[in-house]
Amino acid sequence: MANVLLKSLKKSFGDLVIIPGIDLEIRDGEFMVFVGPSGCGKSTVLRCIAGLEEITAGELYIGGELVNDVPPAKRGIAMVFQSYALYPHMTVAQNMAFGLRLAGFSKDEIKAAVDRAAQILQIEHLLERRPKALSGGQRQRVAIGRAIVRKPGVFLFDEPLSNLDAALRVQMRVELSRLHKELATTMIYVTHDQVEAMTLAHRIVVLNKGAIEQVGTPLELYHSPVNQFVAGFIGSPKMNFLAATLVSATPGLASVRLRDGTVVQVAADASALPAGAELTLGVRPEHLGAHAAAVDNAVQAHVQLAEHLGDTIYLHAVPAGAETALTVRTEPDNPLDTGDTAWLSLPPRRCFLFDAAGKTLPPVR
Repeated sequence: MANVLLKSLKKSFGDLVIIPGIDLEIRDGEFMVFVGPSGCGKSTVLRCIAGLEEITAGELYIGGELVNDVPPAKRGIAMVFQSYALYPHMTVAQNMAFGLRLAGFSKDEIKAAVDRAAQILQIEHLLERRPKALSGGQRQRVAIGRAIVRKPGVFLFDEPLSNLDAALRVQMRVELSRLHKELATTMIYVTHDQVEAMTLAHRIVVLNKGAIEQVGTPLELYHSPVNQFVAGFIGSPKMNFLAATLVSATPGLASVRLRDGTVVQVAADASALPAGAELTLGVRPEHLGAHAAAVDNAVQAHVQLAEHLGDTIYLHAVPAGAETALTVRTEPDNPLDTGDTAWLSLPPRRCFLFDAAGKTLPPVR
């Protein structure tokens, strides 16, 4: 096992700066997940840790050792890629053993390592098959097994589940969680899927344009996002946002006016801002109420679409003056349907306010 420490790590390609300089500590035995939109730099950071990309500036430590100039094979890491990269002419056992054979391990050592990895991944019955005879999920297990046999201090995963269908992704998330608990090894995982991040991670790193927006546990990021970007990225479906203007504020309560003229209360401290300040109100779909009649602290909206999913209903409703629909997650017996007028209630202690720069105003909970 090993911790990973990034000190002012920077990566550029010529004049194009991808990672302007980040500081991050990944603890020994931690399952850390990097998330962010495409092009945010998460895979580049992972490849720098792996040694597949040269670090432009800064320092990288693995297990307390400076590894900037250490070749990938000597860093004590193993990487699992998005593509399985299995040799088609080799059996599963031969694919898993290939790296150990190159490293000069004895046949007995190789067999013991392959058998152990196969047992952990529950693929003992597949050892004599070739990749073409395996499903996508089985191929991914083999790719992970090839990493396990090396007994690395750090596992690196670069979007390993993106080629699998939805059901297999759920199954493999469970398998990866179990694997981490069994191996108790540091794991760094890159994904654009925040559901994977929320279900797998001890802590999440949210990246945007090469910079770290926030680091925290899944629930810390969900309940206490530092800015509008994190708030909108974490959560599925994502947080709803409404343009608002500050009417008045005390340290415990802010009154804001929405574009349709409705004034609502939010339990946030906007007292440092002047009346008339431009704000953004945020509320998650599961915290919005949907009512057929007028209620307090609510905005009127037209239901564009009602999605009935059996155990829940998603309402997509557009308030007057809003540019996009709000998503509401409600109970399956809610009578509202496509074409109806709804009053969407905004619980003051469940809403967020963001200033003009996107920073979260202090909530009052």
